Amino acid sequence: MRVYVPLTLAGLAQAHQRGELGPGPVTAYGVTPGLREWYVSDDIEELEYAALSRAAAASLRMIAGAPDAARRRVVVAVDVRDQDASVDPDRALDATSLGEVRIAAAVPLSLAAAVHVDADDAVADVSAAAGALGAADQGDDDAQFTVDGAEDHELLWYGVQEIPNLVG
Repeated sequence: MRVYVPLTLAGLAQAHQRGELGPGPVTAYGVTPGLREWYVSDDIEELEYAALSRAAAASLRMIAGAPDAARRRVVVAVDVRDQDASVDPDRALDATSLGEVRIAAAVPLSLAAAVHVDADDAVADVSAAAGALGAADQGDDDAQFTVDGAEDHELLWYGVQEIPNLVG
């Protein structure tokens, strides 16, 4: 199963240094039954893109909670065994948990397939979105518009061998 692990640039640097994502449990996003039902598509590429988008939103939340974090969303695509990614049935009705899975143990970075990171031109919008996230969660339409502005930026694809350049 391909899962998408949300991080910050600092979190990616730590993972690179340790050689693993974790410690466990690791929260990630994947094509779960709930995501399939919500997205209503049989196209696996579209479903995986939806999971990647959910992870990007989780990365934004991490950035919002860390004022000193670089304002670029980071998602690591990792291939894990299906049985290693479990869905929490108690969170099935929580819209924020769509596609969310837990991996009990740390995930070796050698299982990573790619890294997705915002381009430099997204920094201003990601920064504004991080600042507006709390108000958006409270139903402020203007703040939600600002958050959506960050989501308009596509994450760039990087090979795992490029991690040193991203965190350097």
